[in-house]
Amino acid sequence: MTESVTNEFAASRQPIQLQPVGVVRNQSQEASWGSALRTLDWRERAARMKAQNQTISELVINSDLEGILDGIDDFSHLMVLFWAHLVPDEKRSMTRVHPMGSDEFPLVGIFATRSPVRPNSILVTVVRLIGRDGNILKVSGLDALDGSPILDIKPYLPDPQDSENFKMPDWMSKMREVFKQDRI
Repeated sequence: MTESVTNEFAASRQPIQLQPVGVVRNQSQEASWGSALRTLDWRERAARMKAQNQTISELVINSDLEGILDGIDDFSHLMVLFWAHLVPDEKRSMTRVHPMGSDEFPLVGIFATRSPVRPNSILVTVVRLIGRDGNILKVSGLDALDGSPILDIKPYLPDPQDSENFKMPDWMSKMREVFKQDRI
C-alpha cells in the first residue's frame, strides 16, 4: 500500500460527529435483535416487522431548525436516515450474519443486509409522507424504534432506469416476497 493510500485510510478512520435533527415517535419498542424475537421463526419475525412498518410514526424535527421542512409536503415519499440507538456496543463488531437470524439464509457480510447490527448503525428507510403539522411529519413504513434519533431526511425520487438493472441474491428475493404477502 502506498503512503498516500495509507494516510487516506487513516484520515477516513477519524471519528465523525453528527447531531440529530429530530426524533422518531411511535409505538415500536422491541428491537428485531431482542431476546423475545430471537426465538421466533424468521417468517414470524418478518410478520412483526411488517406490522411495525405499517404503523404511523411521527418525525419530530428540532424546532430550532426553522425552514428545514419547507417544500417537503410536495413529495409523497421520503428517505429517513436514523440511528439504531438501542444496538448494544458488543453487537456493532459483528461482521457476518445469517439474514433474519435464520440458518435458512447464507452467512453474509453485514453490509449485504439491512440489519441494524452494524459498525455504524445508520439506517435508511423509504416512507410514505402522510402529512405535516409544523415541525412534525407523519409517515408510514418506518422501521425505526421509538426514540430513534433522526440524522437526515431526503425526498425519495425513484430512478426509472434502476428497475432495468436491479440485481439481488435469491435469498433476498425470497425474503422480499414474504414481506409483500398480505399474510405471513
